[in-house]
Parts: sequence; structure tokens; C-alpha cells
Amino acid sequence: MEKVNIHDAKTHLSRLVDRAAKGEAFIIAKAGKPMVKVVPLEPMEAKPLQRTGFMVGQMTVPDDFDEMGRAEIEAMFNGRS
Repeated sequence: MEKVNIHDAKTHLSRLVDRAAKGEAFIIAKAGKPMVKVVPLEPMEAKPLQRTGFMVGQMTVPDDFDEMGRAEIEAMFNGRS
């Protein structure tokens, strides 16, 4: 496995990340002492999308939903409590 000096790693970070992403792991060293190992991530599995309507039939909306609280709201806007 290749060992890269930390200064060189900073200088060539983009190139090193590209190589790691292609599967080539490497070690970053400071003053010749290994500090970290850079390895590619495992591919992530795509999660299935949750579609609108996934709770169909599990709840109901009252027929007067759009009228609920109308009197209280009108009173607040007309200066009455």
C-alpha cells in the first residue's frame, strides 16, 4: 500500500481522492509515521422512495376541516377576543 507524506497529500488531495474512489487505498504519514488510512467507501444502496399516499385509509379528515376555527380567527382579525 502506498504511503503519502501529509504535505504531498495536501498538495495532491484531489488526485488522491479520485484514486481512492477507484479502489486504491493509501496511507497518509507525518514525518514517516503512518497517521491515517484512506480507503474507498462501500457503494450505498438506494433507498426506495416513499410516495405520497402511503397512509391511505389510516386517517380521516373531517368534512368541515376548512371551517374549523373560523369564528375564532375572524374574531381575532376584527379585534374581538
